[in-house]
Amino acid sequence: MSKLIIALAQINPLVGDIDGNLQLVVDSARRAYNEYQADIIVFPELTLTGYPPEDLLLRPSCHKRVQRGLQALCDAQLPISVVVGYPKQIGAEMFNMAGVIEGGQLVYEYAKQCLPNYQVFDEKRYFTAGSQQGVFSCKGVSVGISICEDIWDGSPVAQAKSCGAALLLNLNASPFHQHKQQERESLVSQRAKEIDAPIVYVNQVGGQDELVFDGGSFVADARGEIVSRVGHFDERLAVVVFGSADGAITSTTAPASVEQNPLAVTYSALVLGVRDYVNKNGFKGVVLGLSGGIDSALTLAIAVDALGAERVNAVMMPFRYTSDLSKNDAEDEARRLGVDYQSISIEPIYEAFMGQLEETFAGTQKDTTEENIQARSRGVLLMAMSNKLGYLVLTTGNKSEMSVGYATLYGDMAGGLDVLKDVPKIMVFELSKYRNTISEVIPVSVITRPPSAELAPDQKDEDSLPPYEVLDRILELYVEDDCSADEIVAEGFDEADVRRVLRLVDINEYKRRQAPVGIRISRRAFGRDRRYPITNGWKIGD
Repeated sequence: MSKLIIALAQINPLVGDIDGNLQLVVDSARRAYNEYQADIIVFPELTLTGYPPEDLLLRPSCHKRVQRGLQALCDAQLPISVVVGYPKQIGAEMFNMAGVIEGGQLVYEYAKQCLPNYQVFDEKRYFTAGSQQGVFSCKGVSVGISICEDIWDGSPVAQAKSCGAALLLNLNASPFHQHKQQERESLVSQRAKEIDAPIVYVNQVGGQDELVFDGGSFVADARGEIVSRVGHFDERLAVVVFGSADGAITSTTAPASVEQNPLAVTYSALVLGVRDYVNKNGFKGVVLGLSGGIDSALTLAIAVDALGAERVNAVMMPFRYTSDLSKNDAEDEARRLGVDYQSISIEPIYEAFMGQLEETFAGTQKDTTEENIQARSRGVLLMAMSNKLGYLVLTTGNKSEMSVGYATLYGDMAGGLDVLKDVPKIMVFELSKYRNTISEVIPVSVITRPPSAELAPDQKDEDSLPPYEVLDRILELYVEDDCSADEIVAEGFDEADVRRVLRLVDINEYKRRQAPVGIRISRRAFGRDRRYPITNGWKIGD
């Protein structure tokens, strides 16, 4: 019985680095042939440019570089059929393309037919939808191609079957959100049963700005059974064998174990997002303010797991309201994790600001202005260290705080990456407890005591916000599920709380627009997912 050996290349491309991405393709193809004698190697969607290339696609030079890359791939004369994604300009139109290179020639191309234009996707801004489906032959097997959204729609998959495809390859750049893998596997299993043919699903891995691509490549047989899984959050090469006589497909590399704990999966996504954002942007390391609170404690643990302790600096910046417990907990965690740690008081900086503003503030009462000056004093210190040392400032605001504006512009929002921007406060606690099951790096008192910004005497977050159990659910219903105020109240929440929270979300869009990018882990994060006008007359109850 003849067989077709297929390699799944789960790689981590860098957007815009066409030469570097090309080298990943060449190296992976040679390895797949030399180590496994593979006949075909399948790469993710838009591999040559990386995904999403955004407005780089509008530059004429981008397409010249892609064409040079494709020619170089042909010239490499690889002893294996290479299925790779790239953008292609044809006249005035641009297509999201997958091509097959065999024997130094581009022998087949397929243009993506279903262009997503929702959530973080805006492919209709750039691409024209393809309309033709076909197959190519490898060792006598008719092989079909689809690209990402095509398989969610289903029509291109059915077309490939009608063209005689005995096997379907699906190239993806599918970003992570919680529970996404279950959705993918369920959908692809259904499609495999519909066309009575195996489907090879290849997804890219890596962080790209706010997006994390988790990999999770897999293969479903004609019955919809998952016969191979590549794993998540790292680059891997896996191999399956398709029997051309009986249509069976089996794995020849050990299937990766799949993490079932959703907290572990989310934590891994945050670690990968930090690692790639820092490394791909060329920073030496990171610096963050370590307050003794839970948000900065979790951020520090993620940073160390992503980069290593030697590339992480933590700074305690105490003020007269900072408790001894906070100071001790911050120092304790820094010691446990082995990071560079120092304490710099903001007292003299704050006093200098207040001295200069004394005449301006004459006759006024203390309010949040003075609290904001504390936060901005800390922001100045951290940004100065960033400038001098070449370190990226990590901010530590969580999704609950960013939703309602419980943060200070040019203060605790000053920085380059907000690790927890899409992590609700309750999940911050859960992730902290999870991280301590690996090794206890976050002091227990940080997790158990009531959250406080410590910007005023005896201050607690719940002095000005509903309890986080209540707040986070209201925010989920409003931000992620688009529920109205009346619908949320109908869920059993206090109407005054609901209307106050929703108003805070709406009026703080201007803050979020100026906030650092943050790692997306939910179905709707602030950023590419949710684009609301700052100036608007929308009514909360609508």
